[in-house]
Amino acid sequence: MLIGILLAVVAGFVVTQAAMFATTMYLHRGITHRALVAHPVLAFACRFGLWITTGMRPREWAAVHRRHHAATDTPEDPHSPVQSGFWRVQLLNAVMYRRVARDGVTVERYARDLPPDRFDRLLFDHAWLGLGLGVTVLCALFGWVFGPWGILLGFLAAAVHAVGYLGLSGAVNAVGHTFGRRPNPNSATNGWLLALLTWGEGLHNNHHDRPTAARFSRRWFQIDHAWWGIRMLTWLRLVRLRRMRVNG
Repeated sequence: MLIGILLAVVAGFVVTQAAMFATTMYLHRGITHRALVAHPVLAFACRFGLWITTGMRPREWAAVHRRHHAATDTPEDPHSPVQSGFWRVQLLNAVMYRRVARDGVTVERYARDLPPDRFDRLLFDHAWLGLGLGVTVLCALFGWVFGPWGILLGFLAAAVHAVGYLGLSGAVNAVGHTFGRRPNPNSATNGWLLALLTWGEGLHNNHHDRPTAARFSRRWFQIDHAWWGIRMLTWLRLVRLRRMRVNG
């Protein structure tokens, strides 16, 4: 039983990290800032993976994030710890995101270039369907390995993932605008531990300095392993870089 619990925790962590990579590579550096273009097959895989692990609509994520850059740490920022407080952003980041994404204004203003397509209408706009499918897959896999009680392990893995992804996403906005170093003249911060856990997203000060750069790291010791993955995907011809403003 202990082995099953440990495997469920590990599985939840792995799912979180896969979702974080898709978030930073596809949602953030790709469709939001146009720093790279993913091959249609990879783009669909990311959309599907994010659908069953987060339920997010890519155009809404992009719109909210673009608004964040347009109004960083001002009253118009959707999730600023300066305006709303550290713990509110850390714990309620997803609620704040959803409220702004569904306000009827933000998506129309900031994501006109990302109209819904047939896959959105058929699948990806139905968040609970995607999340339900993701949980079902985990329960089926653990049930197949461990029998009936493995279904509970599937729910445990899903819970670990939910806490991990929501916690790390909140930390990028809360910690990433409160604690850490500011080598560039903006209100975001760099933090090595957050960068390690979020595929480079913790290099938030660097990102705000040059939002359209596909690479967040500037120094050899800064951790941006999503960039290493992007370079590999470029070599495999699954990603094409559009802009590269940081040398190396």
